[in-house]
Amino acid sequence: MDEEYDVIVLGTGLKECILSGLLSVEGLKVLHMDRNDYYGGDSTSLNLNQLWKRFRGSEKPPETLGASRDYNIDMIPKFMMANGALVRVLIRTSVTKYLNFKAVDGSFVYNKSKIYKVPSNDVEALKSPLMGLFEKRRARKFFVFVQDYNENEPKTHEGMDLKAVTAKTVISKYGLDDNTLDFIGHALALYKDDSYLEQPAIDFVKKVKMYAESLARFQGGSPYIYPLYGLGELPQGFARLSAVYGGTYMLNKPQCKVEFDGDGKATGVTSEGETAKCKKVVCDPSYLPDKVKKVGKVARAICLMSHPLPNTGGAHSVQIILPQKQIKHKSDMYVFCCSYSHNVVPKGKYIAFVTTEAETDNPEAELKPGIDLLGPVEEIFFDTYDRYEPTNLDASDNCFISTSFDATTHFESTVHDVIAMYKRITGKDLDLSVDLSAASAAEE
Repeated sequence: MDEEYDVIVLGTGLKECILSGLLSVEGLKVLHMDRNDYYGGDSTSLNLNQLWKRFRGSEKPPETLGASRDYNIDMIPKFMMANGALVRVLIRTSVTKYLNFKAVDGSFVYNKSKIYKVPSNDVEALKSPLMGLFEKRRARKFFVFVQDYNENEPKTHEGMDLKAVTAKTVISKYGLDDNTLDFIGHALALYKDDSYLEQPAIDFVKKVKMYAESLARFQGGSPYIYPLYGLGELPQGFARLSAVYGGTYMLNKPQCKVEFDGDGKATGVTSEGETAKCKKVVCDPSYLPDKVKKVGKVARAICLMSHPLPNTGGAHSVQIILPQKQIKHKSDMYVFCCSYSHNVVPKGKYIAFVTTEAETDNPEAELKPGIDLLGPVEEIFFDTYDRYEPTNLDASDNCFISTSFDATTHFESTVHDVIAMYKRITGKDLDLSVDLSAASAAEE
């Protein structure tokens, strides 16, 4: 271990593993360490026995749930946008060869105490029961504008500079009402609150456009894909990538202590009496607790069931987004459901997660709007975890710390953090220009 590295990465959570792989491909000499003896960190995947041990101590799961080994339950489950940045990273790095993907059956939104399929283009807008006749016509015009929009062709801009006008201005131009705005902003553009309305509209329009393009990729019922056997293989896939490019991995390394020089810059990491020197340290918040601050808390329910979610047409995998206004919360709530069709539970079984940014100390009451959508639940586990963000200036101390995973059940915010960290570490933009048709071969 007494060598010098360009980067030492601490923790094998998903963000850290993606960065380890990307930095190795970039030609940097990487050492990756974890205090645990398994991959995944907070985003690890558990079998049934491990789930029971974690949440109920030594109690054994009921035999009616089937064999423990047939469960691969991701602790931070997130669907991938088929046309999104993470899929581009997977293709660019060829990590797709370690995974097989399957389209997610349904994308739904909660509106006026019911759930509806999310319309994402002009044709679906005209069919959607979410809107009345005149609102459908207005929504159709908006979707046609989004579908035709090309940043480099002014004739598609409808006289608007989307880098100057706000999202609210664009919405106003098409006269869309608050209910329509709710599902477009939260279930298509995937914003977590309404602050985007005061921001330049370019990001908003690009997000809605990407949703529609992702939906068209596999002609499925949603824009999302998810790996067979869950996300557990994803950190290991990037670990393999790092190893192919010369990265070194060390699990079960206790007390990884970051060393600093007199100027407060990271110079290496010490574990078990040995110090590895480095120019930069990348880690999750748990490794440098004095350089992060608590910014929130996620409440979640993990539910085991023997049926698909009601009112989803028997879908085996779905995401439902409950916009904040619909449930009188400050932030959105998310329902993630997956089943034996993705090989994460035995045949006939389903697993659902209900998550939101915690606003009280009572997750059971807070998560009720989402849990009420599930139908009968056989087993339910309630949990909360704190969210942290870095407070340091990484240019000053050479420590690059990821943010904790949020309550969303999709990867958009996660991968944006990774891309931003990559740029700060390398000084370069991550090239995501890839042939997305290559992903189709990885989809089952």
